[in-house]
Amino acid sequence: MPAVDWRVTRPARRRSTVTRAQVETVTGRALGLFGLVFGAQTIPAALEQAGALLPGAGAALMAVLYGAIVGLAVATVTKVAVRTASLAFALLYVTALVAWPFLVDDPAALDGSTPWLYYLCTVATTAAVMAVTPVWAAVYTLVVPTVYGVIRLFPAGGDAGPLLAVLDALYAIVLGVVVLVIVTMLRQTAEAVDAAQEAALERYDVAARLHANEIERVKIDALVHDSVLTTLLSAAAATTPEQQQQLAARMARDAVQRLDEAGATGPRALDRVGLPVLVRRLRAALTTFTTPFTVRVVNAGGVELPVEAVEALYAAAVQAMVNSLQHADEPGLSTRRELRIRGVRAGGCVIEIADNGRGFAIDRVPAERLGLRVSIEERMANAGGMAHIESRIGHGTTVTVAWPQGAGGGA
Repeated sequence: MPAVDWRVTRPARRRSTVTRAQVETVTGRALGLFGLVFGAQTIPAALEQAGALLPGAGAALMAVLYGAIVGLAVATVTKVAVRTASLAFALLYVTALVAWPFLVDDPAALDGSTPWLYYLCTVATTAAVMAVTPVWAAVYTLVVPTVYGVIRLFPAGGDAGPLLAVLDALYAIVLGVVVLVIVTMLRQTAEAVDAAQEAALERYDVAARLHANEIERVKIDALVHDSVLTTLLSAAAATTPEQQQQLAARMARDAVQRLDEAGATGPRALDRVGLPVLVRRLRAALTTFTTPFTVRVVNAGGVELPVEAVEALYAAAVQAMVNSLQHADEPGLSTRRELRIRGVRAGGCVIEIADNGRGFAIDRVPAERLGLRVSIEERMANAGGMAHIESRIGHGTTVTVAWPQGAGGGA
């Protein structure tokens, strides 16, 4: 079987979907960007006020806070440990703010100017919104600017009057509350959209399966009415045992022929289902297994398959996974299992179920074992697809099912 190329080629998306993950990504990157901008704006003031602090305190304070801002920006861009970086900056900012009066060695050198920490207050409150629950973020948004307002009343904070201190604190609180409200509303809206999409997918999944079942029921009803029932009525009207036996034999042959024809009918082009629905069904099936499978999904977006093809792929893949669970394990060894799902262009799918277990000799499988021949190979062939099984003793097994037949690349 030729190697399958798992490189991702992203299909053109029809529309952007608002999700909680996207809201977190956009909000986090906005925090990282504005943190860098606000931090850069404070550098001149920080350098100017460093002389008023204890020796080395100004450089240490800038190194800690600016380093935290850079770390936060990197985390938001890479989407790695964003909450941890946000929480770290929020806590470091509070520590620096509380320590500020004790670090100021010459209050007169400040000349009544605003401590440069003030310009990072909004960055800190936004980081708290990203890192903790809305309740704790609200507490942080109210308490931290209030602490800054109190510091402003002392010589180490610029010896501002009560009115100016209150105005500075209120300004920081208002900005923090606005950010908190906007981010919370975006999160709630995204969660509602996600829930609605999930409910719609579930309803569509149920409707598609019911529709497929109804199609099969109508097909079987027609078969029974047109062949079996007609022959039974004719047999009942026969007058001799020979006529009854002939009619019964003809009934059996006709029924088998009609069933074979119905099974061999390829899927229709109508009644199509998105590949993500099949992915969801397979993931749900995996939850019923006690042994885990590593799942890899590539190019699922924008791929639609006929309902009958989806049902055949699902049943064949589940049968292959069950076979792996039953036969692949070797005593004392750990078996790795993978489920790989790949969309092919806009209307095809390839599924691989692979393990590194004991394997088997395909030519030695008894004819009475129907799991491979009927449940996988014939089911896919009847649906217009294909199945390929590759296994070597001691080297594991790979079952590939694909629809349509050429989607597997000639495997």
